[in-house]
Amino acid sequence: MKLLFDENLSPRLVQLVSSGYPGSVHVREVGLRGHVDDDLWAFARATGFTIVSKDTDFRERSYVEGFPPKIIWLDVGNAGTSIVAQLLADELEGTRLFELDGEASILILSLSKNAV
Repeated sequence: MKLLFDENLSPRLVQLVSSGYPGSVHVREVGLRGHVDDDLWAFARATGFTIVSKDTDFRERSYVEGFPPKIIWLDVGNAGTSIVAQLLADELEGTRLFELDGEASILILSLSKNAV
């Protein structure tokens, strides 16, 4: 699974999760820094990326439009980059199952036991 990290996440995540998610990029690496969500959505759809974001706009759009692209929405508040990287590493098997699921458009990963 190739991840496209939204602006609201650190570009360092690409390196931190590279062993589990090879080919992942941050929006700034593909010239989408500062672009509207429509542009990220179109890019991810055209190139097979899964968008990773804390932005509720992507979560809501996924509910309305489905996929592609698939969305991993992080319910992590202001957690640091290393915590987000660890969450993605811990959830590697679940994200792979999500990628193969022909019906699911969004995966919510949370640090809380009472996820949204």
